[in-house]
Amino acid sequence: MTTFLLSHNLQVQGGNVPPWEGQELAAGLLRLCGSAIRAEVLSHPHWLIRIEGAVDAPVLASDLLEAWVSLRHEKGHDVGHALLALGGRKDTRPGPGSPLEQGFWGVDVVETSDPEGFLEAINWQALKAGRPTDGVFEVRLNPL
Repeated sequence: MTTFLLSHNLQVQGGNVPPWEGQELAAGLLRLCGSAIRAEVLSHPHWLIRIEGAVDAPVLASDLLEAWVSLRHEKGHDVGHALLALGGRKDTRPGPGSPLEQGFWGVDVVETSDPEGFLEAINWQALKAGRPTDGVFEVRLNPL
């Protein structure tokens, strides 16, 4: 079982790309993401939704981004931008009260018109270099 805790990083300014309401997003992703078997809204300042699937992390991430774009289309939102799913597996003990448990994946879904610039700004290559290769992933989707 693969468990993701999702955060949302909306880098697109203007246009019709509103932030998501948690329940709407969880229900839509569960309905549209074929590899998701459970989705629940979290009550946490950073982690919005917990998603579970029976596939490996990169496959779940790819399916998740496809579902995200489909949900944006359904709602009439703009999707003329790139999406990134940046994931890291929690390999250490969690802090007190953290919903990100050992073995879960923390996944930041980023909506941006400049994926390369965003990755450079967060120093993604250095962040990945400090992790085991099977403990981090990056999935991109350009629905243009």
